[in-house]
Amino acid sequence: MGDLAENLLEELTCEDVFTIPVLGGIGVSESTVITWVVMAVLLLAALILTRNLKVDHISRRQAAAEMIVVKLNGMVEGMTGEEAKEYVPYLVTVLLYIGVSNIIGLFGMKPPTKDLNVTAALSLMSIVLIEASGIRKKGVKRWFRSFAEPIAIIAPINVLEIFIRPLSLCMRLFGNVLGAFVIMELIKQIVPVALPLPFSFYFDIFDGLIQAYVFVFLTSLFVKEAVE
Repeated sequence: MGDLAENLLEELTCEDVFTIPVLGGIGVSESTVITWVVMAVLLLAALILTRNLKVDHISRRQAAAEMIVVKLNGMVEGMTGEEAKEYVPYLVTVLLYIGVSNIIGLFGMKPPTKDLNVTAALSLMSIVLIEASGIRKKGVKRWFRSFAEPIAIIAPINVLEIFIRPLSLCMRLFGNVLGAFVIMELIKQIVPVALPLPFSFYFDIFDGLIQAYVFVFLTSLFVKEAVE
């Protein structure tokens, strides 16, 4: 158990990789650097898949790119509905970022979603999107009045939800990713070395993608509620 505690503490510790002297020595954490790596991977993949696009006689690469875009857009649009489909590109981007971040551990890098600061930032971005979509759809006055629906006495509870939702999104994503790490460490301690491989495949790939889906699904659900 001592080894588990040490490994867990190591996973929770995000040390600064380097500092920026020009900005007063601001430290750049490991999760930030890995996030840049994830962004570079997604950008490079987008550039490769979208080169020399054609209308007729498309290549297999373009067909694959179109299939990925159609599938992801269709999946997320099914969550948001027609009234909120304008937010689908952002939500698909978040889905790809969290998905790649969760499985990047297979390549020996620490997933940035194990940093509470990263999950908190993602949650704050989601709640800003949720409330902004409501204001844009209803207008400021109707948005304020919506807190008193269906009756005025529950207004404090509705206001409290603004702060509860990002906390819920943050802790769910962070807790599930960290929980998968704890389970894997326990499995490694009680079974032979070869046996954890299928479990590693599950937690690093399948479970990581599921957590990305759940985060975007909940955000989409809240956005849909905000604009209806």
